[in-house]
Amino acid sequence: MRALHSQAGALPHPVLISPDPESTYRTRKRRLTLLLLLLLAIMLLSLATAAAVGPTYISPAEVIAVVAEKFGAAGPDPSKQVQNAIMWELRLPRVVTAAVVGAGLAVGGVVMQGLTRNPLADPYLLGVSSGASLAAVSVLLLGVALLLPLAAFAGALAAMAIALGLASSSGRLSTTRTVLAGLAVSSLASSLTSFVIFWTAQGDSYREVLSWLMGSLSGSTWSSAGIAVVGFLLAGVPILLTGRMLDAFAFGDSAASSLGLNPARIRWAMMGAVALLTGCMVAVSGALGFVGLVIPHVVRLLAGAGHRTVLPLSALTGAVFLIWADTVARSVLSPREIPVGVITALVGAPAFAFLIWRQKKGS
Repeated sequence: MRALHSQAGALPHPVLISPDPESTYRTRKRRLTLLLLLLLAIMLLSLATAAAVGPTYISPAEVIAVVAEKFGAAGPDPSKQVQNAIMWELRLPRVVTAAVVGAGLAVGGVVMQGLTRNPLADPYLLGVSSGASLAAVSVLLLGVALLLPLAAFAGALAAMAIALGLASSSGRLSTTRTVLAGLAVSSLASSLTSFVIFWTAQGDSYREVLSWLMGSLSGSTWSSAGIAVVGFLLAGVPILLTGRMLDAFAFGDSAASSLGLNPARIRWAMMGAVALLTGCMVAVSGALGFVGLVIPHVVRLLAGAGHRTVLPLSALTGAVFLIWADTVARSVLSPREIPVGVITALVGAPAFAFLIWRQKKGS
């Protein structure tokens, strides 16, 4: 009886049950989907709110009503002619351009950091910004500002072609050579830009050139927004679908090859796409620092390192960030405007320093 009692009273050994991988995956996927939807809602709200800010205040609800009336069956309300003009000719083109440029630069930063495995890489790594700046400054000083977007885009592609040509060897791209070639092209284009400004710029032309070099969205039109949107559709959207490839590159070319990928061909294609995307963005905004550098790091901090997640979240975060950076730039000292590149640097540099400090503390 004592033995029977002992057996009956014995407690079973605790069993360690490991979490279900499928359940963990579903939970993570649900959380990231919610984060994606939240950022999308924030971006749409930011578009409406930023368009409301200006010397003539128009509430976000009125902004939405103006847009709805534009595409409604009855057409725009004649009694809101002034509001319609302010919205469609001044504010909406600017906030849309800011959103697309922010998204494009952030996506470009993710790709360049992933391909080179360099946390300091950004979309301007191939000298794209400096090439665009040289061409843009040249047409501004020649007095043909109408050619500015086209010239900036052509200069960006020319710089990219030279950098990739220097970096390639037997049809292959080396990460180290790519970085060095981009640095060389960027330095040369920057020095030529400085020489052109010193030799020819004066008065109003000097201020116009300086504003563009600092990054500015003033004077954005639907043509500007169209250039940015077309660039994002042609290069940005395909890039958003390359998350698996970038994950493979995280472990080096050998790992990518073992998965059946061609690292040389993919690197050429993706760097070309980033250059095309960045050229379109720079053509309408000038050189905006820290957007493509900092935003990917912030997103990785919040959502992990998987590129299938980082790419879309970076696009939305970059869009929201630049919308509000531009809103601050045109509002804080109204009626004067601060170049938006000044705002992105003022926010981005301390944010990047904080990320470095946090990483150092964690290690």
